[in-house]
Amino acid sequence: MPRKVANPLALAVLAYLTAEPMHPYELGRRLKEHGKDRSIKYNRGSLYMVVEQLRKAGFVTERETVRDTQRPERTIYDITPQGRDELHAWLGELVAQPREEYPHFGVALSLLAVLDPAEAAGLLGRRLATLSEQAAEVEGVLAAAAADGVLWVFLAEERYRLTLLEAERRFVTELAESLGDPAYVRAWQEFKAART
Repeated sequence: MPRKVANPLALAVLAYLTAEPMHPYELGRRLKEHGKDRSIKYNRGSLYMVVEQLRKAGFVTERETVRDTQRPERTIYDITPQGRDELHAWLGELVAQPREEYPHFGVALSLLAVLDPAEAAGLLGRRLATLSEQAAEVEGVLAAAAADGVLWVFLAEERYRLTLLEAERRFVTELAESLGDPAYVRAWQEFKAART
């Protein structure tokens, strides 16, 4: 059965509201402060839109409106019992059930034979350099968090990201080497010649 609100940002909002009621601006600040913006794409407008969708679905409720003379009024939201049920069901599904995803790199790999082997290997070399930079950045995030005493479970998505980056680096290295195999280069050139 499809979810009433299927945006991953909604899942994060529900999770953060289990800690305490908040205004959407505060939610956004905490998501960024905790590095969740590395896993979930959003902006201020999309955050407010998702909170409104959750409210309409009955997963969050307006708890109070705070009026301050120096700021516009702010509505504080709280998670409802239905929201807690939705959070646990949805999160449980995502953790337990692998889901087929369609990354852009997979599309490129499925069509890689269109490129000249040397060109493809060169492009993969550029990708490998970027992957190495990204892995170093994640290692830095993990080291800084460990030094700050952040509990490992709050870094699970970063550890997962690093594992994927390391696996992709190995794959890209092997693929680039395979593209230089003389038998493949010869077969690619023969195929190309037959098509022209």
